Amino acid sequence: MKLNKVERRKRIHKRIRKIVKGTADRPRLSVFRSNKEIYAQLIDDDKGVTLAATSSRDKEVASHKGTKTEKAAMVGEKIAKLALEKGIETVTFDRSGFLYHGRVKSLADGARKGGLKF
Repeated sequence: MKLNKVERRKRIHKRIRKIVKGTADRPRLSVFRSNKEIYAQLIDDDKGVTLAATSSRDKEVASHKGTKTEKAAMVGEKIAKLALEKGIETVTFDRSGFLYHGRVKSLADGARKGGLKF
């Protein structure tokens, strides 16, 4: 049975989510990548709330002229800044079934550069 791209990613995502959990002191940094944009949010799975969120659609990132990979790095730095303002230093990284390269890797590197540990 051959899976298409979306079904394959969802199957991988379910497998990852069995292991990766976010708490109040160590939230889950969830990444979603669409064809044009990239989104990141910090989630506390114990309470079921989003602590902080940002995306490449925010004004300061969207106004920047650059590649999608550069914008992903900016989103990573911005989510790190929001996390540090809330007193969060360590997170668990949830790539949501996407391969860890390209824009997803760039976002993770940007978040590390911004001061997050994972």
